[in-house]
Amino acid sequence: MQTPRDYKHGKGFMKQQKSGNFWLKACICANPALEDAIIDYLLGAMGASVEQSVNTGEGDVCLNVYLNERSPSNATQQVLQKNVQRHLEELATIFRVETPQIAWEQIEDQDWSSNWKVHFKPFTITVNLVITPTWEEYIATADEKVIVMDPGMAFGTGHHATTSLSLNFLGQRLSGKTNQRVLDVGTGTGILAMGAALFGAARVLGIDNDPEAVRATGENILLNRLEGVMEVSLEPLEEIQEQFDIIVANIIHDVLTEMKSNFWTLLAAGGELILSGILHGEQEENIIRLYTDCGFTLAGQERQEEWAALCFTKQS
Repeated sequence: MQTPRDYKHGKGFMKQQKSGNFWLKACICANPALEDAIIDYLLGAMGASVEQSVNTGEGDVCLNVYLNERSPSNATQQVLQKNVQRHLEELATIFRVETPQIAWEQIEDQDWSSNWKVHFKPFTITVNLVITPTWEEYIATADEKVIVMDPGMAFGTGHHATTSLSLNFLGQRLSGKTNQRVLDVGTGTGILAMGAALFGAARVLGIDNDPEAVRATGENILLNRLEGVMEVSLEPLEEIQEQFDIIVANIIHDVLTEMKSNFWTLLAAGGELILSGILHGEQEENIIRLYTDCGFTLAGQERQEEWAALCFTKQS
């Protein structure tokens, strides 16, 4: 099989589609300085599964990446590839290194998708909130709240910095309040939405355009006995009619730039908007500018590693 060394930057290639269900795989070779940032982006923002392999022998690191949508259409594949390529180019510019090379192929559905489970152990995601997989036994202390989950093929396990940043804001904003309605946009496996429910929200709605994510979140709701508070839906953002006291969206920068008007409509007066999935620096500054121009007021900023989370308010 070819490697990214076999072609010029940005050109890529796609192996012939195999019969039956398949997954979109990327092999990325990059400067070691980019490794953590690339993995953070792929896990947290793209919902991918990542395998780290040996050094290429020329100083680069090589990552095998499996994107989370089963048998994507040609149009979807092109969008996914464009998003990954664009972000890698941005990272290379920020770190002032050579642009990573990517080789794409389609691989048949197989057991690789469950191999990562051996590395998913119970962990504390934020103060007094623990995430544990269904296949691990965990005994909580009196002060701890626990999310039990099976990510399924949505690949969202909560390890990413943007998840903990968002949960920190949620915990702060829900503390001491009652009757709060929360909307989680791009819910993935439902971690932020479940966290909101455990932090005391009265009603939580998680939405996602990925049927597999909605299925996984639905199962996680039942596992955590949150069906009285939380629900999940494929309903598009622009079709939602009700308003919410808190909206949280842990999504990539480019998507967030397109959602500001929808968020303004759906956020109740005096409500709070939590955004993450943003690189600090240029992306962070751009989101602040766009959302304050739209009428939101910046109420908080937090950073972890190279990622940022922002909290805005909609004044009464």
